Amino acid sequence: MFALYLNIMNKVLKLYSKETVKNLVRTRQNEIKIGENVNSVLNDFVDELKNSIAQFVIIGIPEDIGVRANYGRGGANTAFKPALESFLNLQQNDFLKGETILVAGEVFVDDIMEQAQHLNTKNKNDITHLRNLVSEIDNRLTTVIQQIITVNKIPIIIGGGHNNAYGNIKGTSQALNKKINVINCDPHLDFRLAEGRHSGNGFSYAFTENYLDKYSVFAMHEQYNNQQSIQQFKENNSQLYFNTYESIFVREDIDFKTALHQSIGFVKNNSCGIELDLDAITNVPSSAKTSSGISPLQARQYVYQCAVQLNCTYLHIAEGAPILSHIKADNKTGKLIAYLISDFIKAISAKKLF
Repeated sequence: MFALYLNIMNKVLKLYSKETVKNLVRTRQNEIKIGENVNSVLNDFVDELKNSIAQFVIIGIPEDIGVRANYGRGGANTAFKPALESFLNLQQNDFLKGETILVAGEVFVDDIMEQAQHLNTKNKNDITHLRNLVSEIDNRLTTVIQQIITVNKIPIIIGGGHNNAYGNIKGTSQALNKKINVINCDPHLDFRLAEGRHSGNGFSYAFTENYLDKYSVFAMHEQYNNQQSIQQFKENNSQLYFNTYESIFVREDIDFKTALHQSIGFVKNNSCGIELDLDAITNVPSSAKTSSGISPLQARQYVYQCAVQLNCTYLHIAEGAPILSHIKADNKTGKLIAYLISDFIKAISAKKLF
């Protein structure tokens, strides 16, 4: 059986059975893989999640509608499964234990993806339809995140476009009954106008609707953000902050470590979500793949340092597209995401030792 289906208000979550997880693990004699010891849900997600010993809950979002609704390239729906498989096949040892992790499954978007399949982004009416579908994804993701946060677990969300930052923020805010802070490593501010939901305005919607308090963007690219978005940051500089890739790596006005410290410091006074857009990393297949970005090592340092220094509520790794709509699969993306997940879990776990 591939998956069970769960109703929380509506059908919003496709649960991965124990058998599903087991089938992704490549076992080897005298070794233990992470996937052999992770937790899964049998029947009742809400009750079993509440009583689980696991601290971290992995969920996927196999959609690319938000990216397409922002005139981007499809493929972000393909990140979760290779990432999960790579992660489950990491070695279990003294550094990382599978028992702290629950693999929940996917936000259910099959029906929404089917509706979007033949919509054309060159057609104005189709763009409107795509953006309405993104709002439905928002509702489903918000429900799932709120439930996870409510029982004091930490969701790790993999895949989909950066439109899903909105559901992460809203769900967390509603669970905690307060506005939250967010840090984001991204070439784009994703603070476009409220013109209908898409991957370029998840944070601006969350900010306007009072789910997001302080928002810090690390290493944004200067010529890939419109003046309207930059102006919003200038006018709301007590709550919105960015530093730029060019100031760190091109002009060298500030070094990487100091810039990251400043970005973290801006959002340090509150519960904080961690966002990472894989567009930020050089040559990683993504909706807006860059030839000039941070390195995989720097991405790992970003995730680890944010997790160590902040009061983290969730991790979201967005816009990875191992199978872009116009190229063949790139299997390295899943392995990189697995590294990032393990760095995050290790950082949170390390804080408990002190």
